[in-house]
Amino acid sequence: MSPSPPSSLPSSLPSSLPSSLPSTSLSSPPSGAGLSGAGPSGVAARLFLPLITLCTAVTAANIYLAAPLLPLIAHDMGSTPSAVAWLASVAQLGYAAGLLFFAPLGDSVNRRRLVAVLSLVATAALLVSAASAGTGALAGAVLVASAATVVPQLLVPLVAERAPADRRARHVAAVIAGLFTGVVAARVLGGLAGQAFGWRAVFVGAAVLTAVLGLATAYILPVERRQRQGPLFAGLVAIPGVVRRSPDLWRACVRQAGMYGAWSALWTSLALLLAGDDGYGMTTAAAGLFGLFGLAASVVAPLAGGLVDRFGAAKVVRSAYALAALSVPLFWLGGQAMAALCAAAVLVHAALVASHVANQTLALTTTSAPATANTAYVVSGFAGGALASALAGPAFGHWGWGGVCAVAGAWLVLGWTATAVRPRAR
Repeated sequence: MSPSPPSSLPSSLPSSLPSSLPSTSLSSPPSGAGLSGAGPSGVAARLFLPLITLCTAVTAANIYLAAPLLPLIAHDMGSTPSAVAWLASVAQLGYAAGLLFFAPLGDSVNRRRLVAVLSLVATAALLVSAASAGTGALAGAVLVASAATVVPQLLVPLVAERAPADRRARHVAAVIAGLFTGVVAARVLGGLAGQAFGWRAVFVGAAVLTAVLGLATAYILPVERRQRQGPLFAGLVAIPGVVRRSPDLWRACVRQAGMYGAWSALWTSLALLLAGDDGYGMTTAAAGLFGLFGLAASVVAPLAGGLVDRFGAAKVVRSAYALAALSVPLFWLGGQAMAALCAAAVLVHAALVASHVANQTLALTTTSAPATANTAYVVSGFAGGALASALAGPAFGHWGWGGVCAVAGAWLVLGWTATAVRPRAR
């Protein structure tokens, strides 16, 4: 058995940076100083954490915007929902690609400018999605929009840097709660709005919100005077080395890939069960309302942050995996019993967010390059989620809802057993 990490997170990050990473100079207060000096004015300082949380919710919703709209998109494109289910995987792959290339820049470039530019690119791509005439054009636009929707992962390291050491996980959890609220909003509000106004109107609304909140968030970010040394994408090149040097980061990456893959397989395929003729036969709006069970994630996130600060990340992750393992057979039973499906939805969201808070806090505090480490962590999670959801669509087509549950169970087993042996740091 591998030893557990300490019960409390380190109060500060190591002072030395790897030679392959660019050095930076910030005009913001050091870690542990809190959030009081976050913005260009007192008002901006008070809005810092709430606005970042709201921006995270809106941008996270963009990634899952297509999932509840699949039946409407399929009808408009003259196809079947299972035949266009791959669009959900395209969004996740796009987000993973954006994380890989853009998120490490948080260690080397001005985040205010980067957040503004990415918000405008995502806005334009969402508008193109709304005007797409075929699934190919829609997939390309969704890919670009998702790749540019990496703003939350540029902001989470900043929140972790500026939070008091004894409340770091709580501050990270507040942003993560916003992220999962956005996921819920994408399914619930997206389904309702899509049923009322059409799926194209949903993409237009998302574009407007992305532009407004993205630019507002960029404005309140602290002024950074960075002196980049080395290539622009030095952080991207440094990712493998950072992961090799930190066994805790490696474990966080693999375990979250397993957890996120299980959740993604189930959640992105749920509309096929709820709205399909072979399932519950609900309308798109009614199926979207099922996403309200995802609010469990927003409730659990602050609690998970406190548990991580008190008991350590390892215990929280173990408990989260146990909850997720319990949810899989309940999801299988949910193919016939709505009560089991509702209970499973609550459990899997609680498991996902608890695991995410623990693993991401660990990833942000285990190396001296938090943006690069955070990129490795989130890319791993979304890569696992994209692959699992890509397999879930064909599994549903061949074996029904039971096939989707099998994919989710397999991902949990892989995520846990692959990290049973603790690797050595190099």
